[in-house]
Amino acid sequence: MIILGIILLVVGFIFSIPILWTLGIIAAVIGVVLALLGALGRPVAGRAHYF
Repeated sequence: MIILGIILLVVGFIFSIPILWTLGIIAAVIGVVLALLGALGRPVAGRAHYF
């Protein structure tokens, strides 16, 4: 999800599409939060890893 967020950020920036920029930020933040929770060993919604 982090990679998807970064791709959306880049595409939104290059083509000046604000919705892609916003979705990229949201996807990247959610991906980082899930990665941190998984690294700490805290399962989220019954899953310890999201990949």
